[in-house]
Amino acid sequence: MEKKIAMVVFDWAGTTVDYGSSAPMVVFDRVFKEAGIQLSREQINGPMGLEKRAHIKQLLELEDATKQWKETYNRMWTEDDVDQLYETFEEKLAQVVAEYSIPIDGTVETVGRLRDMGIKIGSTTGYTSQMMEGVIPRAESCGYKPDCVVTPDVTGEGRPSPFMLFECMRELHVYPVTAVVKVGDTITDIKEGKNAGAWSVGILQGSNLLGLTKEEYDAMDQAELVKRKETAKEKYLAAGADMVIDSIKDLPEAIREIEKEMN
Repeated sequence: MEKKIAMVVFDWAGTTVDYGSSAPMVVFDRVFKEAGIQLSREQINGPMGLEKRAHIKQLLELEDATKQWKETYNRMWTEDDVDQLYETFEEKLAQVVAEYSIPIDGTVETVGRLRDMGIKIGSTTGYTSQMMEGVIPRAESCGYKPDCVVTPDVTGEGRPSPFMLFECMRELHVYPVTAVVKVGDTITDIKEGKNAGAWSVGILQGSNLLGLTKEEYDAMDQAELVKRKETAKEKYLAAGADMVIDSIKDLPEAIREIEKEMN
């Protein structure tokens, strides 16, 4: 019997909605600036894909951030500080996340094509269930609704662990894991898929890893854009990606290629 992909597990921000993963980047920037810490977009984007408290902690662990914290507060940051920053992050994200949760160009059409291929649509995210309350209905109103949404608070552990992906498999009754493709826009997404034993695919356009807004992408010199895409592709592959595609629109063909390898 011919082997087929039975489920795709998408990430959310930067993959299916919110081009460039702008909402969390904007909120992290605001939260840290209010705390007296100036971080670059590249620094903020580094841990993207992690559960958000873990993301905040990784940012504080940066040498630059730790130095600024000590200069501002005359002490080392603590777990209580992480909790406070996370609480502020949650409050601010809730205010802005819905406006950024518009599907990336090609998402709705691609999901339709995948369903026509008999593929179920799972999803995992670094957002909590509460954060997703503003995301899911906005995306659905624009035509995107996966078959399941799994958040870190459901499994007790976020990426790069495989447990959210496994929960998608359980909820949608899909096995074995080799019939699953994880699709995302961060290194953490790729590791989530590989740690589960699934196929992992990285996306370039709209991705956190490429680190460009839609306006920056459209305006960039083509030679520079090609160079940036190649750098991002190398990072995906180094993390274990089985395939890197330019756009979510390329996913159905990528899955056909994966199925050829399976048989």
